[in-house]
Amino acid sequence: MHKIRLMFGVLLVTVWGHGQEEAEKAAEKALQASTDLTWEANKELTTNDFIAAEGEYRKAISKSSDNTVAPFNLGTAYYNRESFEEAFGRFKQAGEKSKEKPGKHKAFHNMGNVFMKNKEYQKAVEAYKEALRNNPNDEETRYNLALAKKMMEDQQDDQNNDQNQDNQDQQDQQDQKDKNQDQNNEGENDKDNEGEQNEDENKDQGDEGENGENKPEENAEGDGDKKKEQEQKPDEGDEPEEQKQQPRPNQLSKQQIQNLLEAMQNEEKKVQEKMEAKKVKGKKIKNEKDW
Repeated sequence: MHKIRLMFGVLLVTVWGHGQEEAEKAAEKALQASTDLTWEANKELTTNDFIAAEGEYRKAISKSSDNTVAPFNLGTAYYNRESFEEAFGRFKQAGEKSKEKPGKHKAFHNMGNVFMKNKEYQKAVEAYKEALRNNPNDEETRYNLALAKKMMEDQQDDQNNDQNQDNQDQQDQQDQKDKNQDQNNEGENDKDNEGEQNEDENKDQGDEGENGENKPEENAEGDGDKKKEQEQKPDEGDEPEEQKQQPRPNQLSKQQIQNLLEAMQNEEKKVQEKMEAKKVKGKKIKNEKDW
C-alpha cells in the first residue's frame, strides 16, 4: 500500500512538474510576443502616431498579463494627452501587476501625479507615500509628497474659509429675514392700532349722535322753524317800527340819539347859565362915601 501511494505520489509530482514547465514556456512565449508589440507601440509613439501606438499597446496587454511595461507606457501616453482618467487606470493596472518594487514605485508615483492634476491632494499624498515605500531614496517622489501636503493644507484652509463665509452669508440672510419680519409685524401692529383708533372715533361720533348733538336733521328742522317764526313775526303785533327793528350791538336808535342831543343841549344851557351868573357876581361894586 505504501509503495502504491509512493508511486502514485511520484507520478502526480512528475505530471504536475511537466505541466508547470509547459505553462512556464507558454507564459514566456506570450510575454515575448507582448514585449515585441510593446516595442512596436513605442516606435509608433515616437512618430506621433498615437492611434497606432494605442492599438499596439492594447494588443500587448492582452497577450500577457506579466507585461507591466505596456500598461505603464500607455498610461504615460494618455497622461501627456491630458486624458487623466484613462492614464490613472493604466498606471493602477501596472502597479497591481508589478512584482518588483521599481515597477510599483513608478506606477504609484505617476498615480500621485494624476491626483495632483485633479486637485485631489489627499489621495496624491497617499500615492506618493506608497511610492516611497517601494523606493525610499527617490528625491523626486519625496519633493512631490511635500508639495502635495502643502497643497492639501491650503485646500483645507480654503474650504474652511468658504464654509465660514457660507455660514456668515446664511447668518446675514437669516438676520435680514428676521429684520424684515419684525418690520412687517410693526407695520401690522400700527395698522391694528390705527384701526382701533378709527373705530373708537367712529364710536364717539355715534355716541354724540345718540345724545342729540350735531344732528343735522334736527338742526335743519330747528332752523326752519326759527326762520318760519321770523317770517311770521311782523304780522303778530302792533309794536312800533323802532322796536321792530332792533338795533345792532353798540348802535343807538333814533330815539336814543334824539334824547342824547336834547340832554347835551340842556347841559350846555346849564353851563352857559352858570357862566353868566359868575360874571354878574364877579363885578366890583364901587363904595359910595357916606360923608
